[in-house]
Amino acid sequence: MATCPPYPTHPTGPAGPAGGALRHAHWWQKRWVRYGALSTLLALSGLVILALVREQTGTEGFLVGLGLAVLPVPLLVASFRWLDRVEPGPWRNLVFSFAWGACAAALIAIVANSFATAWIATATADPSHADTLGATVIAPVVEETAKAAAVLLVFLFRRQDFTGIVDGVVIAGVTATGFAFTENILYLGTAFGTDQLTGDSGIASVTAATFFVRVIMSPFAHPLFTVLTGIGFGIAALSGERQHLRRVLLPLLGLLLAMGMHAMWNGSSTFGEYGFFAVYAAFMVPAFGLLTWLVIWTRQRELRTVREELPAYVVAGWLAPSEPFALGSMRARRVARQYARHRGGRVAAREVARYEAYATSLAFLRHRGRRGRAGADFVVRERELLHELWRRRDVARPALEHAVAAAQAWPAHGYGYGYGHGYGHGAPAPGQGQPYGPVHGAGYGHGYGSAAPYPAYNPYRT
Repeated sequence: MATCPPYPTHPTGPAGPAGGALRHAHWWQKRWVRYGALSTLLALSGLVILALVREQTGTEGFLVGLGLAVLPVPLLVASFRWLDRVEPGPWRNLVFSFAWGACAAALIAIVANSFATAWIATATADPSHADTLGATVIAPVVEETAKAAAVLLVFLFRRQDFTGIVDGVVIAGVTATGFAFTENILYLGTAFGTDQLTGDSGIASVTAATFFVRVIMSPFAHPLFTVLTGIGFGIAALSGERQHLRRVLLPLLGLLLAMGMHAMWNGSSTFGEYGFFAVYAAFMVPAFGLLTWLVIWTRQRELRTVREELPAYVVAGWLAPSEPFALGSMRARRVARQYARHRGGRVAAREVARYEAYATSLAFLRHRGRRGRAGADFVVRERELLHELWRRRDVARPALEHAVAAAQAWPAHGYGYGYGHGYGHGAPAPGQGQPYGPVHGAGYGHGYGSAAPYPAYNPYRT
């Protein structure tokens, strides 16, 4: 049976984040040094990949490819950001992921693929066979590994922001979007150069055909492959710290699946005249639909976790009774931010958004603790999150209460929602004993029903 984290104590005021003692670190261990080195690496990779692509496409081809390749990027990034709205990660993670895919991963892929294909052509004296083998075997392995490196880096060094499947999907998807952006510049720019030589233009041109296949039909191809790796890392993030084998094998399994799907996609042109369309219709589209359903279902489950875990902090006095409902609905969250913006401007709306994000992180932390998967820093992290909520309560609570009151006017679906949860009150408080041990003593129930105080509110409406 899973053990439950201790019953959170009633607030007496924020104690502030724990661990205030300054740590003396070597200069190379300081955060600004690491960030500076990483930024320099990505910038250099970007300059090199820019020079390589421009050399192959020419200046005019590069500009045409850039203008066409950028078209699907805002839609894809916005889609992944939408999936991440329950517990939004920091923008710097997305910027890093996109930059890694567009610069570092693309540079690794171009250099490694070119070298491997040239070596195979020399060894076999068959350039056409080398190109086919390079596209179906070498490219999937090299490209998926290069993209997976970004997911691994976030998983290792931004672990606090990487807590589940959705985080893995978002990081992997944005990385692959950046990679596809650079690759599309190369392919579209090269196609434009070919059309310049042959004099073709319009619908019958190579540029138009390349644009249709890569930007219209399959802008989701690279994100779809790499998302499999992200799901592997996401499931690993949900595993306990002692499940070492699972935390290693699941990401590797996701990477292998990504390579396999990528290889099938690249090799579809060798399956006959209609092989590409057959693989697209029978494999790619269903896989895309299935993964989309999985991610949306996971997002809904995260909202349910928020509704189920936060009442513990209502009983303890950290949250108002209506807050678990409001924080468990994306629509109510949006209404709360709009109310805060109307009353206090952008600063207030931003504070409410942060309050929502910290409350969601708190719910996920407690959920992992109840399942025995929280880390040794459970108490410290819980205290930090409660401190952040307490700082913003004066701005956020009125906005969330307004959102729940406004929910009474939303269309109902013929059923109410009741919630009850019991908590024992005998375990040591955070910081006074075991961070998440069995709860003993008397039980305290706290329930919410359809009759009071917000009868028309439907928390499952997102």
